Amino acid sequence: MGFLAGVYRPWYKAGLNQLEMQTARQFSYTQRVSILLVLLLVGLCAVTTLDPIPQDPDYHLFADKRGLFGIPNFADVVSSTGFAIVGVLGIAAVTGTSQRLIFSNPNFARPYIVFFVGVSLVSLGSAYYHWDPGNERLLWDRLPMSVAFMAFMSAVIADRVHANTGNGWLLPVLIVLGVSSLLYWHHTEHLQRGDLRFYAFVQFSPIAILPFILWLFPKYNYVRGRYIAWVVAWYGLSKVLEHFDAEVFELLDYTVSGHTLKHLAAAASAFAILRMLTARLDYHSQEIDLPANPG
Repeated sequence: MGFLAGVYRPWYKAGLNQLEMQTARQFSYTQRVSILLVLLLVGLCAVTTLDPIPQDPDYHLFADKRGLFGIPNFADVVSSTGFAIVGVLGIAAVTGTSQRLIFSNPNFARPYIVFFVGVSLVSLGSAYYHWDPGNERLLWDRLPMSVAFMAFMSAVIADRVHANTGNGWLLPVLIVLGVSSLLYWHHTEHLQRGDLRFYAFVQFSPIAILPFILWLFPKYNYVRGRYIAWVVAWYGLSKVLEHFDAEVFELLDYTVSGHTLKHLAAAASAFAILRMLTARLDYHSQEIDLPANPG
């Protein structure tokens, strides 16, 4: 076993730089978990201090309203298929014959299955919403997004922090919290006092907390830092394109809008997660999974 540890050490150490290893030695496991919990609590408290955030009615006024083949808002509707492509490829990877090559323990596939199912459903929800944009349809656009966000967060925790927690009870708990944040927003919109604060927390807290998880818990089997950097970069680009929808449309001589490109960038972010997993197929004949975390 000592020989095997030496052979496979380069793969295991690939994502661990000296600063990360110093951090792992400097703080106990309990201290590192406590730091994460404090950061999340501070973020949640900060959100609650904000005034309620209603959905801006102008959000539904997208730049590219052109229809084609009887499909209104054609580009925004059709570009949603990017999520379906990535989602179906992801489901095939984590449930098919390659699953045993990617995951030494099938329990680790659990949150990724939920994630890619969520990504697939984003395609349907997004197309449904963009066909006739409005708050009622927006709910169905955002519901599968929240499931995907929470499932990925659970997968990261399972690999980096605690396997049994992330692959077990935390997954349904996070999904319920994500869905509840949207149902709360939808309910408050009907009361004419819409409040997006908690959905915003659900959407952005996983991205915000990722660098701290990677720093505090450097050991991994699946969640590699360089792929997470691509996930964050593509997702960040998608939000920029979403914000500058009309400006991008004008800049590109009214060929394609920022929101249409936003769909493609967000799908690319999900694809980076798929690539993170399938990259293991390139090494499966040379690697072993080291029990990095408790559970």
